Amino acid sequence: MGTTASTSKPVALVTGAGRITGIGFETVRQLAQQGFRVVLTARDDQAAQARAAQLRDESLDVIARVVDVNNPASVQALTAWVRESFGRLDVLINNAAGMSAYGEQAASADLDQAHAVIETTLFGSWRMAQALLPLLRQSPHGRIVNVSSGAGSHGDMAFGLNTGNAMGTSYALAKAALNALTVKLANEEPVNAGRRVLINAVCPGFTATFEGGEQMGARAVKDGAASVLWAALVPDDGPSGGFFRDGHPLPW
Repeated sequence: MGTTASTSKPVALVTGAGRITGIGFETVRQLAQQGFRVVLTARDDQAAQARAAQLRDESLDVIARVVDVNNPASVQALTAWVRESFGRLDVLINNAAGMSAYGEQAASADLDQAHAVIETTLFGSWRMAQALLPLLRQSPHGRIVNVSSGAGSHGDMAFGLNTGNAMGTSYALAKAALNALTVKLANEEPVNAGRRVLINAVCPGFTATFEGGEQMGARAVKDGAASVLWAALVPDDGPSGGFFRDGHPLPW
């Protein structure tokens, strides 16, 4: 299968999809099952190639590419490849994110580590959106989905900012900022020929992306990814600038 052949299929790109147990990988699978040609990206080429090969073994149309969302040159190289290969992009899933230590507290956090978390989660997603929006605007149904978390919400009663939950502070702040970025991007997005790119944030919920997660009450990864898929497939008259889980609005 040529990786740079044009396609009549809709094209999706997912960042941070190199972990076999991750939301990103399962989102790639579900998008491909919906008829997309999917560009599976990760920082590590070996992981990206292995994950894409696994999905091709399931007869799914998946291509592996490397991108480091923190590296402008890497993002620009990927953007140029997408432009040359397809001339457009239909869906961008910003899934790549940093992860802070469980129990990290604002008063004692290592700020270098916190900076790294925020750099990937917020600025990595921002960088990808800026680079790929011109191609998304070439699509009749352009979508950006920022994979967020209830940890960045004031209203999430289980994991939110106002709870005593031990989700790391830098992770929570990064997700709150990602939600804010989602609103700003969506509100600024122009209408072009009667259409515009729809941009939403999605919380996949407490999901078993780690060993022992289901025993702790986390839901299956496929269910968390389905929440992301909903926003990728939202109809043209659907919402933009919102925060959702399983298609239902969440409090900010």
